[in-house]
Amino acid sequence: MIITEKTRPVANPLIVLREEFDDWAILFDPDTGKGMGLNPTGVFIWKLLDGSHTLNDILKKLHGECENVPEEAGNDLKELIQELTERGLAGFEVAGG
Repeated sequence: MIITEKTRPVANPLIVLREEFDDWAILFDPDTGKGMGLNPTGVFIWKLLDGSHTLNDILKKLHGECENVPEEAGNDLKELIQELTERGLAGFEVAGG
C-alpha cells in the first residue's frame, strides 16, 4: 500500500504497549516475542493509530501539542508508519468495510 497524507493507519490490536519511564515505551508482539522501542513522540503517534486519524490529522496534532516539530516530521511520520506495518505492528483501515 502506498502511504499518503490521507492514509488511516490503525494499530494491531494484539500488540501490547508497555509504557516505561520518561514516556518511552515498548511495543510487544506476544505471538512472536519481538518488540520495538518508541520514544515519547512515537508513543504519542501510536495512541492516535485508531483508524479514524489520517496522517494529516496526526501531523496536525503533533504540531498542536508538541514543541519544536521539525519540517521533515511528515516524512518521518510516513517512515514510522511504514516500519510499523512492515513489522506487523500496524495496518490500515479498509475503506467501505
